[in-house]
Amino acid sequence: MCAVVYSSAFSQVPTEVQLPGTQPGQVMVTDTAQSCVTCHAGYDPSVEPWHNWQGSMMSHATRDPLFWGAVAIANQDFPGVGDMCIRCHTPPGWTGGRSIPTNGSALQNGVDDEGVTCASCHKLTNPDQSEHLGLQSAPFLAYQPGPVNEGNYGLAQYVLWPGYEMMGPYDNVYSYHLTQESDFHRSPELCGTCHDVSNPVTGDLAPGHGSLTPLAPGKFSGVLGSPVAGKAAFNNPPYAYGTVERTYSEHKASAFPTLRVSNYGTLPAELRAGSIEQAYDAAMISTPTGDYEDGDPRFFTCQTCHMPPVVGTGDGIGLGPVRRDVPKHTLVGGNYWTPRAIQYLEGQNRLLLGNGLTVEQHAAIDDGVAASKAYLEAAASLKVTGNTLRVVNLTGHKLFTGYPEGRRMWVRTRWYDNQGALLREDGEYGPLTTIVNGQPVSVDTLLDPESPHLELYEAKPGITQEWAAKLLTLGYAANLPVRYDRATGAVTMTLGDIANAAPGDGFTTFHFALNDKILEDNRIPPYGLDYDEALKRNATPIPTSLYGNPTSGQKYRYYDEVALSPPLRAVRAEIELMFQPTSWEYIQFLMMHNSGQDPFLKDAGKDVYEAWRATGMAAPHVMASAEWTSPSYAWTDLGNALAGSDGAPKLIGYGSLKPNTSVSIQLSKAKPNAFVAVIAGLSTINAPFVGGVLVPSPTLVIPNLFADATGKLTLGTAFAGGLPSGSSLSVQTAILDPAAPQGVALSNAIRGVVP
Repeated sequence: MCAVVYSSAFSQVPTEVQLPGTQPGQVMVTDTAQSCVTCHAGYDPSVEPWHNWQGSMMSHATRDPLFWGAVAIANQDFPGVGDMCIRCHTPPGWTGGRSIPTNGSALQNGVDDEGVTCASCHKLTNPDQSEHLGLQSAPFLAYQPGPVNEGNYGLAQYVLWPGYEMMGPYDNVYSYHLTQESDFHRSPELCGTCHDVSNPVTGDLAPGHGSLTPLAPGKFSGVLGSPVAGKAAFNNPPYAYGTVERTYSEHKASAFPTLRVSNYGTLPAELRAGSIEQAYDAAMISTPTGDYEDGDPRFFTCQTCHMPPVVGTGDGIGLGPVRRDVPKHTLVGGNYWTPRAIQYLEGQNRLLLGNGLTVEQHAAIDDGVAASKAYLEAAASLKVTGNTLRVVNLTGHKLFTGYPEGRRMWVRTRWYDNQGALLREDGEYGPLTTIVNGQPVSVDTLLDPESPHLELYEAKPGITQEWAAKLLTLGYAANLPVRYDRATGAVTMTLGDIANAAPGDGFTTFHFALNDKILEDNRIPPYGLDYDEALKRNATPIPTSLYGNPTSGQKYRYYDEVALSPPLRAVRAEIELMFQPTSWEYIQFLMMHNSGQDPFLKDAGKDVYEAWRATGMAAPHVMASAEWTSPSYAWTDLGNALAGSDGAPKLIGYGSLKPNTSVSIQLSKAKPNAFVAVIAGLSTINAPFVGGVLVPSPTLVIPNLFADATGKLTLGTAFAGGLPSGSSLSVQTAILDPAAPQGVALSNAIRGVVP
């Protein structure tokens, strides 16, 4: 299998990889995205479909260098499997028959480089045949027959409309092209078309079928190269086998697709925040009830969050009416790094497809990156109670979701003593010296991923012992590397090592096409995730006992509770929830495991490595933050900061107000080198002051201080005492800053209480 000659390896699609749905040549997605520009672009970036779509990874799915790096390895692992990848990342190329060779070398610039185009979505029909009858024929039927057909939502098993009409949610459309109203386009099932991903290879051939519940006899073949009619993909819905991504199923098994927007008030208070609140607010601006303008009920579906309603028109030439619920084609998630990699390689004309981005496209990408980061910042909340951190999922799917390889989320906690000195950092991210091409190279990554103090969220796909043993019988080499040392690059595990392990064992790898099991998945479930539905869809946490250990008829928790472990002498901690879309360990794998034998993709791993290094190494983004304070040490944050050049200045107190003990205050985020005055008082007045609020009633003012070049100032002394027990001292700082409303920024106020 692994020694196949590359000139012929990708010339056909194995039966394990073929899938139900409309087949190549049956319905051509010939309308390029460029053909939509005349009407749907250039009039209002905040509303128009074109600008927002161009800023999303939907538009750049074929340009994506990370995608091509993964395709190169997948085709090495199972020749021909690239067809499965291409059918989702460029529907025009796949339906046009240009996915063969399955390494993408026949795809055409100007036709197939626009990713998931307008027509790719607006030709979709519901495969369950409940509405418009798209083109599908036996044995490639994309539904499970029954009294009520169940559509195959996932793995790009799309069923396309064969007519000239464009499908969409409105019945009152005025357009130069034919249109057809489609209820499917307001349903989460539309998004499920591509956003549940399963591996049909392991689903059919691997002993456990990549499922929490192995497939029943007759639901799979298990024989390499057997006819498609007997394969797992032709006898089961996509969620039943080969688990890779379950974004749609996570959502479908949650409370959100049946929660009407108008019932927002029934949610727990902590869920009425972040992205859920933003979706509600947008819907309520749209109509008084939050429903669609035509009266259809609006639920918290994929579209409600990722295509929020805006007021405007769907075209810029005056044909269509002004609507209050135009779906904004934002279509972004948390991937803020890959667009930068695309821009970097395109600047050198090194994209495999889609070079020649316009100024407008670059601007749209910039907007898309900003939107992705904003989505991340609305996806979670943190709350500290005692020594417990509560991490709440504010999305309609797992936190986080999507492609599991290389993505991770963790809690970074910095612990400080009463002098502001750093005692310990949990979840530290920083430079690691590695060996690349025989030379030492510094890369950024999690420095101690095995630390007992680290709370790390991720899904871990892997290869089981039983599947590894079967792969050897199919001709795979026992010395096939499956893991590399992240520092030296040395092979640390082979396929033979897994095959020789104990039965039932499994080992995490980045081999997308060969992984046959999700070994661990501690990502936080969405609100109302139903145990039974999630189990059926292979969308539970792994192990299934996480997040409340529910059983049949019960729901998972939508939050995690993390036990904090303060080091000795810690009085304060800064806590941040971090997300990284692409890790060094994954980039290293894509670079090192590319054999270089495929002429088209031989440099795909090197290219994505170079782009990763040149664009900040996919630096993690802060999603949410909180603070921990020692219960025995109480400086209370009274708020009321007034922002300046670097946002809201932050004031923190250290030490106790016991007589003859050290006490200090530390100011940060002030204007560098700015004049600072410290205001302290034994009571508070909360009086209007320079456009903000002065909290202390001034008993003492210390003027003529200056922040340093980083915007910090620290003052310390031995507290002499003299104040009665229970009395308090409030402190606030004023900073000379032209960026503030009246030229003066204010820190938050803090209050210490005498023991």
